[in-house]
Amino acid sequence: MLTKAELHQSATRWAQGGIAAVLSTDDDSTDLHLADTLAAGVGLCDVDAVRVLVDEGPARVHELIAMGAVFDTDPEGHLQLAREGGHSMPRVVHAGGAATGAEIERALVEAVRATAAVVLENWFAVDLLVEGGRCRGVVALDPTGVAHEVRATHTLLATGGAGQLYAITTNPAQATGDGIAMALRAGLPVADVEFMQFHPTALHHPAMPRPLLSEALRGHGAVVRDRHGDRFVDELLPRDQVSRAMTTRMLDQGVDHLWLDATGLDHFGDRFPTIAAALREVGLDPASDWLPIAPAAHYLSGGVVTDLDGASGMPGLWACGEVACNGVHGANRLASNSLLDGMVFAPRVVDAIVAGHEGPRATGAMRVVLGGADIAGVAVSTPPPPAVEVGPADKLRAELQQVMTRGAGVVRTEATLAESLDGLAISADRSADGAELVNLATVAGALITSAQARVESRGNHWRADHPEVDPGLRVRLVHNLP
Repeated sequence: MLTKAELHQSATRWAQGGIAAVLSTDDDSTDLHLADTLAAGVGLCDVDAVRVLVDEGPARVHELIAMGAVFDTDPEGHLQLAREGGHSMPRVVHAGGAATGAEIERALVEAVRATAAVVLENWFAVDLLVEGGRCRGVVALDPTGVAHEVRATHTLLATGGAGQLYAITTNPAQATGDGIAMALRAGLPVADVEFMQFHPTALHHPAMPRPLLSEALRGHGAVVRDRHGDRFVDELLPRDQVSRAMTTRMLDQGVDHLWLDATGLDHFGDRFPTIAAALREVGLDPASDWLPIAPAAHYLSGGVVTDLDGASGMPGLWACGEVACNGVHGANRLASNSLLDGMVFAPRVVDAIVAGHEGPRATGAMRVVLGGADIAGVAVSTPPPPAVEVGPADKLRAELQQVMTRGAGVVRTEATLAESLDGLAISADRSADGAELVNLATVAGALITSAQARVESRGNHWRADHPEVDPGLRVRLVHNLP
């Protein structure tokens, strides 16, 4: 296992809200979970993929508990279930109030350490090794910056998303779109990258990644208020709708943040100890203070196109989690389906490899490549990769983030997208920092060209110059479509 930071420094660690799964069937059902997921995805979810997610999810949660993960329970010992935006029922299991990702990661890291797996920390995979049309591993930089060929019969990308495309993000510094960029350079199909989800309630504070004020707060009754103290949005709508409403109100009122009012929540510190601790560090008391909030880049709904077993368009290469586009999330990921996505589809990769599968099959999002999908695939051109020259990577990275935030963030138009694309003419050195910058610029180019091609507003993609959904654009936009 190669990881470019320490093993415990994955995006999973920063996930707060929980895992959405039907663990009690008294009032809930997997059919309801499926319907909520499809509604959030605004017509672009693959129904078979969502069915796999909701049906296999509960068993994966119980596997995690058996592995040692500890989730919040009521006095009777039953799992506490929260309701989050877009969900029709309380079905989100959580740990430490809002420290679910950290608890999951703790359990998984301990499980990995207990095996004979070789873990190479602070190694950075920079490109895929491709021989004879098959992936044979990766080229990676060791901690001293020396390049090595790390060979494998099967290679699994679990590199996360690309929140570092933007100046304000809830993602860790390592979320630079590396797996997607490697796939784009190797000519593999990549889809749905225009759908960057912005979390509506990130704490407006200089800290980065931005502290996340979990969806669970709104599920328990916290309300969003504008500069005048007025409530203007249903807080339990899907994230894209809340973020759009907030951004519109901020632009109308000429402010850079709004407020989350959690003063009506009893026992805040007991229910949300992790958030309470983060707020204390910045001098805020949720019992008396309104909390400053603004949307922040949070989750990329698209990625490397895979089938329902995680197989990519190249034999020997697999993908799971945020780096993958298996068809589950469509135009907007439903809250707390992200941890579930990784928990369900990563084991399916392992099972497929053990079963001897080679190459993709026509299931899930891969059907837009191999045929049989009810959602058509439309080819999108990817800008050429940026030139690699000597330059200050940290300064150029900040400039790229500002370019993307201004022109390809929550609000987009043809003019702002074109300006952003022009701003991607970057250069960087050949260090790991430089490679990350090249990856960011590569993914940024794909995101912008997809956003230009999607001349409508759908899910996480909001074109102010085309504010309505276009039924004719119920298609999956694919880079490197054969």
